[in-house]
Amino acid sequence: MKNFGLALAAVALTSSAALAEVTVQSCNRTVTFESVPQRAVSHDTNITEMMLALQLQEKMVGYTGISGWNKLDADLIAQMTALPELAPKYPSKEVLIGADADFLFAGWNYGMKVGGPVTPETLEPFGINVYELTESCIHLGEKPKVSMEDMYNDLLNLGRIFDVEERAKALVQSYKDDLSTFKANLNTSETPLRVFVYDSGEDSPFTAGRYAMPTALIEAAGGVNVLDTLDKSWARVNWEAVIEANPEIIVIVNYGEVTAEQKRAFMRNNPAFAELDAVKNDRFVTLDYAEATPGPRNIKAIKKLAAAFWGN
Repeated sequence: MKNFGLALAAVALTSSAALAEVTVQSCNRTVTFESVPQRAVSHDTNITEMMLALQLQEKMVGYTGISGWNKLDADLIAQMTALPELAPKYPSKEVLIGADADFLFAGWNYGMKVGGPVTPETLEPFGINVYELTESCIHLGEKPKVSMEDMYNDLLNLGRIFDVEERAKALVQSYKDDLSTFKANLNTSETPLRVFVYDSGEDSPFTAGRYAMPTALIEAAGGVNVLDTLDKSWARVNWEAVIEANPEIIVIVNYGEVTAEQKRAFMRNNPAFAELDAVKNDRFVTLDYAEATPGPRNIKAIKKLAAAFWGN
């Protein structure tokens, strides 16, 4: 009987381990997690905020890529007091190994570069599993046009990876309900407003194409990205394309050393842009970096855009 009891205990342990194993799709990879990560690292403000929204601080050993570009707001600082910033900009392989990390949540051009030193393949030998930001998967091959589902997908996958699936489902449903109610009461016109996203750059602008999150935010608010035909996520274009599209509103992404007001002044004071409808009518709206990239602030960003577009 004693041996039988031990056998049952062994079966129970085996079943528990099997139940802990989770497989998720991460861009073009199928990734299996045999247990819940205990020493996770996140890269970038928006990605870190996804982890915090799911209350995963206790499973984290730090974050990277925030102070090098952005200032932390008071709310974020309060949530991250116990977590160290391991690198102000990009994480190195050595930094992640030194932190004894077992998980990295990052994205392509969000902490990782194709063929670079930090990738799922380079980290695998050190026991560091990687989950990739869905929006960024376009850098590895084809994907559907960006939508709010990209952000929801990441939260739901994190929920499965960290065994907080019900929490993730509830959070995503709350976002969907909030957005649905808001859009049901949103007064727009039959013709979407023409919108240009100005991230940075004076000689040539860095902007959002059809695979970058602002395109989904703009559409949800009743506009259309004038560079929706740009078959990229974030990319540089020439100013001629912007002038030809004649945007009615310009969305400025606020981060880095050049302030949103400086970007706005550049466009208002440059004679080349004087005939743009957005400039003539002084129609600018600013999104913070974490609002313009996939993350928990996206619903707030849609509401902000709608207020600027329609006065709602």
